[in-house]
Amino acid sequence: MMDRNLENKIVFEGEVDITFEPHDGVRIVEGREDRDLSRSLKQRHIQMIALAAAIGTGLFLSLGGALQTGGPLGALLGYAFVGAVVCAVQFALGEVSALFPVTGSFVRHAEFIVDPALGFAVGWNVVYGTFLSVPSEISAALVLIEFWTDKYPALWITLFILITFLVGIVFVGVYGEVEFFFAILKILLVVGVVIMGLVIDLGGVSGQEKIGFRYWNNPGPFVEYLSSSSWGQFLGFWAVMNNAVYSFAGVESLSVAAAETQNPRQNIPKACKRVFARVTILYLLSVLIVGMLVPSNDDDLNNYSGNASQSPFVIAATRAGINAVPSIINAIVLTSAWSASNQSLLAGTRILYGLALKKQAPQVFLRTTKYGIPYVCVILQTAVATLAYMSLSNGALTVFYWFLDLTAAGTLVSWSVILTNHIRLHQGLKRQQIARQELPWSHGWTPYTSWAALVSCILFLLTGGFSVFVKGNWDTATFISSYLDIPLVLLAYGGWKLYKRTKFVPLDEIPIRDALDEMSRSPEEKIPRARGLQKLNILWG
Repeated sequence: MMDRNLENKIVFEGEVDITFEPHDGVRIVEGREDRDLSRSLKQRHIQMIALAAAIGTGLFLSLGGALQTGGPLGALLGYAFVGAVVCAVQFALGEVSALFPVTGSFVRHAEFIVDPALGFAVGWNVVYGTFLSVPSEISAALVLIEFWTDKYPALWITLFILITFLVGIVFVGVYGEVEFFFAILKILLVVGVVIMGLVIDLGGVSGQEKIGFRYWNNPGPFVEYLSSSSWGQFLGFWAVMNNAVYSFAGVESLSVAAAETQNPRQNIPKACKRVFARVTILYLLSVLIVGMLVPSNDDDLNNYSGNASQSPFVIAATRAGINAVPSIINAIVLTSAWSASNQSLLAGTRILYGLALKKQAPQVFLRTTKYGIPYVCVILQTAVATLAYMSLSNGALTVFYWFLDLTAAGTLVSWSVILTNHIRLHQGLKRQQIARQELPWSHGWTPYTSWAALVSCILFLLTGGFSVFVKGNWDTATFISSYLDIPLVLLAYGGWKLYKRTKFVPLDEIPIRDALDEMSRSPEEKIPRARGLQKLNILWG
């Protein structure tokens, strides 16, 4: 039998590429990405990377706003509903990624399954959003540092840019270890504040009486938002859901580096299944505890400083006399901002590399170091990160956030594409008469949940800025951040479709059989089951 390296990879002789492609088929994992990128991310890395992405600053700083808008029960129901949507997105992503484990994840999937023009439009939308997210997170980190000192802001920005660059340019395994460490810190903080909240709520702090569910009775489980009576309470619940989407943002990047992941057809599905459960449980516990500790009409919730002082956990701890909590939370939230910066750099550079693979971006972005890092992509994103210096000027900062607002709805666009890819994949299975059981990972119920989640995402997208349409509540910045991304994506899609004359992929031409054949030609080493004490590992086991 022909050696696997000769059968599936590109061999270089001088300047000539000799590619051995499968007979009469479409190559799924490109020879270049298989050769140039390093499979150094392990199962524990990708699971904890996804956890680190989902448990961001929003969990620690934004829950107060959710409580103000929806009330304790409205906030809990809102996060629970969005958690169910995230479940559908994660399972859809896992099923498609297991079959097509390529760099760029759902962006490249759209090219195989829907239309190359959709991959182009969404890919550049994600690249734009992730590139601007790095300076945004660095600016947020600066605000967090000002909790302790307001000296040398330019120096702090420079330091964060350099550290982010170093993490992005070295061996990808280093990135995996850094994010693994940050994820552990975040999980420990969430568990710690939940336990602290229970102790305070049950009267376990000296001099503090038991609170219980007092605030669920007064001021009540729901808050009237923009209107009175039950309609206002429903609007509060709906506003919480729209905000909760951005708290969960990042879980979709789990498989962006599939070509750099060991045994991706096994590890990515495992991560998708486990991460959603852990993230949802941590979020729901946090929302529940916050609703027990602080009333929804508390004046201290109006603090929009951007640092730990606006966290409802800090408000409760300070009133209970636990004075060390603000600095601890601020320190961990600072690592969250740095982690989010690293995550954006990984997602942005890998999707840009994937676009270049399909000639939808300049070919210079395909250049990699000997350790498999697309260094031109990293250098470009680092250059964009210098926009963080605009935060030193109030006028420049306003302009910067206008640019950032252009893709604020990008998370919902990405989730919608993931779900559309999954629906089309199952439609293709039926058309080509391929049994669902042939897929490396599948479930009988996911086609139905994908439809339900897709409808939900479209509703969230269309109603994201509903508050501006209420009389006397117009806000231009909110309108732009809620809706401008939609025509931008449609314009990019239509423009590329006209320019390249791309066609909507027919169901019987989706390369499902080619992917299955490629999977059988290049089988992964089976991952052994957890044994003994390994079974007790509830984080990444």
